[in-house]
Amino acid sequence: MHSKIPLFPEQASTLAAQVDLLYFFLIGVSLFFGVLIATLLVTFAIRYRRRVGDPVPPAIEGFLALELLWTVIPFGLAMMIFFWGAVIYFEMARPPDNAHEVFVVGKQWMWKLQHLEGRREINELHVPIGQPIKLTMTSEDVIHSFYVPAFRMKADVLPGRYTTTWFEATKVGEYHLFCAEYCGTSHAGMIGRIVVMEPAEYQAWLSESGPTVPGGAAPVAGTAGVPPAEAGLALFQQFSCVACHQDKPTPAAVGPSLVGLFGKQVTLQDGRQVVADDAYLRESILDPTAKMVSGYLPVMPTFQGQLDEEQIRQLIQYIKSLKPAGETASPGVAAAASGAPAGAS
Repeated sequence: MHSKIPLFPEQASTLAAQVDLLYFFLIGVSLFFGVLIATLLVTFAIRYRRRVGDPVPPAIEGFLALELLWTVIPFGLAMMIFFWGAVIYFEMARPPDNAHEVFVVGKQWMWKLQHLEGRREINELHVPIGQPIKLTMTSEDVIHSFYVPAFRMKADVLPGRYTTTWFEATKVGEYHLFCAEYCGTSHAGMIGRIVVMEPAEYQAWLSESGPTVPGGAAPVAGTAGVPPAEAGLALFQQFSCVACHQDKPTPAAVGPSLVGLFGKQVTLQDGRQVVADDAYLRESILDPTAKMVSGYLPVMPTFQGQLDEEQIRQLIQYIKSLKPAGETASPGVAAAASGAPAGAS
């Protein structure tokens, strides 16, 4: 027997029903007005057609009530659709504070993903049911698009910058993952799956050693199982960043302290203030002179071409883990950093 193909994908996220409701409303409004206008057009064309011997009817200059009616009703519907769509858009654009973060790198033609705990996957993403998942994404080459139909979630993945989106799965199971942006000759093969698991099952999977590769292929090379922040510490040590970035801002320091930097306002040499977010940290690693911090000379070398997107993400995660005294650092980083200054990045 042939299995039935559903007209619409399964609803498997907290936002799916909201997106579908708006979509069905748009279809309903379009059908209603399409049928209404077509019916009136045919009816008027037949009923009020010019017949032989009929006098020319007098010109009608206007009917204010009718004109107001067909202006106010479409305007009201348009505003309703706009605000309804805006509410859903802003909810999609703002991950909950308790969201679990996963890093995604798009590459011709695969998805590379890493959990904060260090577990890495290719073309698969395992997540627990009922837990918001925030995706921080970038591309190593061209524009890709992370698309999961069952979650009604799609976001462009761009080279040279970070984009974020989120979802919360509501049903255990496996769901298709596609690239929805033509990205080259093997674009159609850039597919994967999202595996939604019960929390206990997910924790058991997370504690397993080794990365996940679809179909039982060879393990992923690299720092599988190492948390990104801890891998970032290793990169910091490798590139001797501590030579310039001390744990405290001192007159002799060549570069600014990175402790507690993430999320704070940074004053630049031209007087502007910017927030030290993910995009700022990435730009500072690859193009240090783009936004020079006030009080420091442009002596930092660029790491363009020396680090790939995963390594840049690991460095950023390490910088984010550097907390002032009294605040808790990311798991695994404090112990690993015991042999290096706290401000290293």
